[in-house]
Amino acid sequence: MRIGGFQKLTLLDFPDQMACIVFTPGCNFRCPYCHNAGLVLQREDAGEVSQEEVLAYLKKRRGLLEGVVITGGEPLLQPDLESFLQEVRSLGYLIKLDTNGSFPQRLEDLLRAGLLDYIAMDLKHSPEGYSRAAGIDAAPLLPRIERSVSLLMHGKTPYEFRTTLVKGLHTPGDVERIAGWIAGDSPYFLQSYADSGDILSPGGLDAFSEGELQQMLQLARKHCPKAALRGI
Repeated sequence: MRIGGFQKLTLLDFPDQMACIVFTPGCNFRCPYCHNAGLVLQREDAGEVSQEEVLAYLKKRRGLLEGVVITGGEPLLQPDLESFLQEVRSLGYLIKLDTNGSFPQRLEDLLRAGLLDYIAMDLKHSPEGYSRAAGIDAAPLLPRIERSVSLLMHGKTPYEFRTTLVKGLHTPGDVERIAGWIAGDSPYFLQSYADSGDILSPGGLDAFSEGELQQMLQLARKHCPKAALRGI
């Protein structure tokens, strides 16, 4: 499997687990606020790490690390992701997947294979505004995204939904519409846009103030009582 980056330790990205992060290159979205532009565009300066190097590290860290986060880019684009996850699982690790939800069949296959312990799915916008936030014509993908939402909400694997809020792309009304889309007990995290220095299209984008985010959180909680702010 192609690996575009490797972070050996995170205490934040996998709830309640000490983990490492595997970054996969490439994505079918072009979200202007994406903070991993090098990975998404598969630039040469993004670099690549061999699968063997990652697996060797995981073998050495057994008993110390607990989990592996697979993120991107969009990991479900990788045709040999399942075989890689099988090797990770054979070493005794828990696995978290970050996904944009546009490949529900591949997601379902991994769930049926018992290879996922936690899933974080990005909800870019309300259905009406998805194309603006995703940077592509997202209309043909919405049924697939909705199927992924349903898979998580009706499944048994722990999951969360999350939205990165960007001034210039989102409004308070959008947040309420997104929360209404997934209304119920789903964990839903609102995250603030931040300039990582590798933003895909940073022009005209900005972060909301903490006060504005708190107001949007209250709107989200009208539909998702478990909604929370993250990284604020």
